[in-house]
Amino acid sequence: MRTSRITLSAIGIAAAAGLVLSGCANGDTDGAAPAPGGDTGNGGQETFEVYALLPQGTDQPYGTTYRPPMQAAADELGINLTITNSQYDADRQASECEVAVAAQPDLIILWPAVGDTIRPCLTAAQAAGIPVTVTNSDVNPEDKDLIQAYSGPDTYGQGVSSAEMMCDFAAGEEIGILVVNGLTGNSTAINRNAGFVDTIEANCPNVTILAEQPGNWNKDDSQIAVSEMLTAVGPENVGGIYAADDTMVAGAIDALKARGIDPADLIITSIGNTFLGNPLVVSGELDGTVFQSSSWDGENAVRLAHAVLTGAPFEAELFMPSVKVTAENASDPSVAPEW
Repeated sequence: MRTSRITLSAIGIAAAAGLVLSGCANGDTDGAAPAPGGDTGNGGQETFEVYALLPQGTDQPYGTTYRPPMQAAADELGINLTITNSQYDADRQASECEVAVAAQPDLIILWPAVGDTIRPCLTAAQAAGIPVTVTNSDVNPEDKDLIQAYSGPDTYGQGVSSAEMMCDFAAGEEIGILVVNGLTGNSTAINRNAGFVDTIEANCPNVTILAEQPGNWNKDDSQIAVSEMLTAVGPENVGGIYAADDTMVAGAIDALKARGIDPADLIITSIGNTFLGNPLVVSGELDGTVFQSSSWDGENAVRLAHAVLTGAPFEAELFMPSVKVTAENASDPSVAPEW
């Protein structure tokens, strides 16, 4: 197992959860004034109707640990949530958005299934006077003027962090690497790839990207993709792999093993620090990953929405802390995997 050259300090995730109500800037709410809620009879707390248009739920590990904190925050703050799950089907999410807009809720929380397909949903909500906040995967830059705010991971920054670890571990050594991207068209996939590639090109020209393929956030697809890339470029030329999440990096590692290649001989980085990825860091098969908290994500989607609805201060971009995880801190409770 390679020795890490990175000195890391874990950032407290729980401490950051309260940032949404104490942000330094107010979001732009022009043209989307919140609708007044009604009295629940519970201490006079306002209630709000909110649609949460999600692309996953308890059918996937992230959604399974994202939704309970989301619901708990909604119960605390007097928000009645209607939650959908498009299963990353852009057409299905578009239909769910039509239903949501017709229902005239006080606000829509949107987790885009496919980033470049959601503009019609946003324009329809704006025309109906319904504010939209975005969670987990931000909208494309050209759509930012149609939303109130975003909460979730800094997806570009996550790619940067994974690349920084790659550069650090390479330490000037000339290596060629394979890149496994997420689902084509997904904003998280686009941003993570951009952050990774920009950082590699700027900081470590000794690292050359030999080939890229999408792994579709899927372990089996990623194993096939890496196997194909190994054949195309020659396994003897590959000194490292970057995968845009831990599920895909696990598939990449399986592809190496199927070729009789010891993953510990390569430099491999990822994003997530999940129940799948964290043990790979501990074992030395994965050199580094970036912690992402699903519970922070779900809770703060609602807290941000509530701040927009009530006119409380909020940040237009509320990013969860990103912590680099290597063998040095993989067992630290502050970065314990959640999904």
